Amino acid sequence: MHGVMTLPHIEDMDVSGKRLLVRADLNVPAEEGRVVDTTRIDRFAAGMKPLLARGARLVVLTHYGRPEPTMPDPALSVEMLRPALATALDAPVRFSETCTGPDAEALSRQLSDGEALLCENLRFDPGETRNDPAFAAELAKLGDIYVNDAFSCAHRAHASTAAVVALLPAVAGPLLSEELRALNDALETPRRPSVAIVGGAKVSTKIAVLKNLVRKLDAVIVGGGMANTFFVADGIPVGRSLCEPDHVGTVHEIRGAAAEAGCRIVLPADIVTASELSHGARATVRDLDACPADDLILDAGPRSRERFNALLDGAATLLWNGPPGAFEYRQFADATISVARHAAALTGAGALTSVAGGGDTVAALNAAGVAEEFTYVSTAGGAFLEWIEGRTLPGIAALEAAAR
Repeated sequence: MHGVMTLPHIEDMDVSGKRLLVRADLNVPAEEGRVVDTTRIDRFAAGMKPLLARGARLVVLTHYGRPEPTMPDPALSVEMLRPALATALDAPVRFSETCTGPDAEALSRQLSDGEALLCENLRFDPGETRNDPAFAAELAKLGDIYVNDAFSCAHRAHASTAAVVALLPAVAGPLLSEELRALNDALETPRRPSVAIVGGAKVSTKIAVLKNLVRKLDAVIVGGGMANTFFVADGIPVGRSLCEPDHVGTVHEIRGAAAEAGCRIVLPADIVTASELSHGARATVRDLDACPADDLILDAGPRSRERFNALLDGAATLLWNGPPGAFEYRQFADATISVARHAAALTGAGALTSVAGGGDTVAALNAAGVAEEFTYVSTAGGAFLEWIEGRTLPGIAALEAAAR
């Protein structure tokens, strides 16, 4: 269990007149130099506005895209984020064309209480991804207190998430604290019974996730393409469906770990198949053992939806990573949409704590129109996945070490 409750939090500190060196994740969708989805900026700003009101001075560090450090691409300059950030913060936001050096340091010292400075893309400097101590030392000159508010970057040992932490008083930001608390409540100290939904294409990409979850939760629903490998392990035909016969042994290992821990593994009870994955394909509901040799299994059927929803009816906590069907195609979205809406309704009634994360999962909840109705939805992607695998995240470990 990570020391989420023992990390120092910026909300507990006197921030008046202090330069807060804040690692954010403002890597948001943009088209032709204009931000088209401000969700991450808005969530970040919501936590920062109370600090600005208390007289903090924000120095905001973020990456954007995957630039080549030896030849920074002007199209990946974070200056385009400034208008959206200023609007979300409702405060003046200055811009530094570098994230280190005398000019950046001078701009940070010119800030007045309640103002913010946005620094250029961290990844324009090769020292960022190398976790270079010299680069971190230059970053540290821009602030009085270091604040990590980017859980989605915490799985990377970069200069702005790891090396800099030892150089300033270091604390967790509001968004990071919220994310850690939500994930900790769902995985480490869940209200019981606790259920996970794990979907996706391949068992091989979720081995660590499944092995960790079956040891900690009461039931795990396995869906999507990865359920097909479980079917193969049971001798159930899957036609031309995506599956991994080489991982049948892994399925037996996961089932063994689940049995030892007293965790139920729940698979679809029926299937939806088609001859191809396309928007025009004809979907057919079939019994579990009736997949034609030339068909693909692309969703769970109506009996499966009833089984999954009944399991949620008896649960107190849900942790969701990965959709149980090819929801991007309308005729293969029924299981995903049904379970998402049922979980949202239970959450709204106060019966279920629901935490979801991962890019496909967020897209699925948006498709079902219920992302706002879950208890917590993480946009962290890789960091979320590593957390539910039980791995130590370098950015969190650095904060924990600084707190000792």
